[in-house]
Amino acid sequence: MSNDTSLLQLKDISREFPSAEGGAPLKVLRGLSMDVARGESIAIVGPSGCGKSTLLNLIGTLDQPTDGAIAFDGRNLIALNDDELALLRNREMGFIFQNHHLLPQCTVMENVLVPTLAHGRATADDEERARHLLDRVSLGERLSHRPGQLSGGERQRVAVVRALINQPQLLLADEPTGALDQTTADQLGQLLVELNAEKNVTLITVTHSEKLAARMTRTVELKDGQIA
Repeated sequence: MSNDTSLLQLKDISREFPSAEGGAPLKVLRGLSMDVARGESIAIVGPSGCGKSTLLNLIGTLDQPTDGAIAFDGRNLIALNDDELALLRNREMGFIFQNHHLLPQCTVMENVLVPTLAHGRATADDEERARHLLDRVSLGERLSHRPGQLSGGERQRVAVVRALINQPQLLLADEPTGALDQTTADQLGQLLVELNAEKNVTLITVTHSEKLAARMTRTVELKDGQIA
């Protein structure tokens, strides 16, 4: 399923969930196939309930498909065990959510370094990379601040840096601008596009924002669990 230009390949992916009433299962994704090139930026759009977040969870290995195959950088994700998937998520994928999920008791620097702690303690290189990235997103003067001392846009920029700290190949964003005002959302969207190019990190974002989707190199529309 792999080739040199593709980072991610999904083939005939389906995802069903049991019915609460014990009836027929709920089919959220139906035979979906998609290739994602290295360094590409993609917006996943569509009406609520069409399967956007479910698809993102499957790509991020937070869930498993009912049927189909997923390959990431030439590896069959379905064949990996829980420990291997956890390591892959930590080192090769970064996640950004609508709500930043920063630790309120930790400083900006400490929050950014949390993903590095999965393999021991933060190194001097990790700390230097954190400072560089925080400077890049105009937060170099906020290293010792806590989330409660930051604006919503600043907190979301910290979340972006945290997602990038382990130099992932893939950045997954679920409604990253959904909780922000339009001006701040525009600034964050521009930042994501710039980092996608500068770091050559593949970006997949689920969004209802037409403005954010228009910044991506490709838009994938879902309808009734399939690519429209």
